[in-house]
Amino acid sequence: MSDLVRRRAIRQGQIKLDDRDIKILSILQREGRIPKATLAERVNLTPTPCWERLKRLEHAGIIESYGARVSLRAFGPVTIVFVQIELQSHQTEDFTRFQAAVADMAEIVECWAVGGGIDYMLKVVTRDLEAYQDLIDRLLAAQVGVKRYYSYVVTGAIKDAPVPIETLIGAGG
Repeated sequence: MSDLVRRRAIRQGQIKLDDRDIKILSILQREGRIPKATLAERVNLTPTPCWERLKRLEHAGIIESYGARVSLRAFGPVTIVFVQIELQSHQTEDFTRFQAAVADMAEIVECWAVGGGIDYMLKVVTRDLEAYQDLIDRLLAAQVGVKRYYSYVVTGAIKDAPVPIETLIGAGG
């Protein structure tokens, strides 16, 4: 099932999410390693029905994966930079070439195609500003059509929260 079909199915009620499903998803976003018995208890279910719900949510593609949030500070100082990228040309090949280059650069941990005055928003994580500049130099040297870029160095994290599933479900009504 494609992402678009899956989203439509959820919004159109073909994949039913009740309050317990939403609570399961909300808990898992914050506590991915929670024991299944504890999760079941917190959503007021016995373990078997809770496990069945998890499997249904996974099968439907609503739960994509499980992971750990790693503290970047544990590795010493890091620099996070948000970068706006504008491409010189807007042909399909230009977007494809840029996206392929970005996919090969490990320091670029997120890349979003956006509408408006820019084409992409990147999240870059490096050990320092010198490493960030090296990355930008490599990106420009790759000649992937970057017209201009704007860098915004993160000076502090204010909010980094899980997705508000309850709000999305309510808004998708």
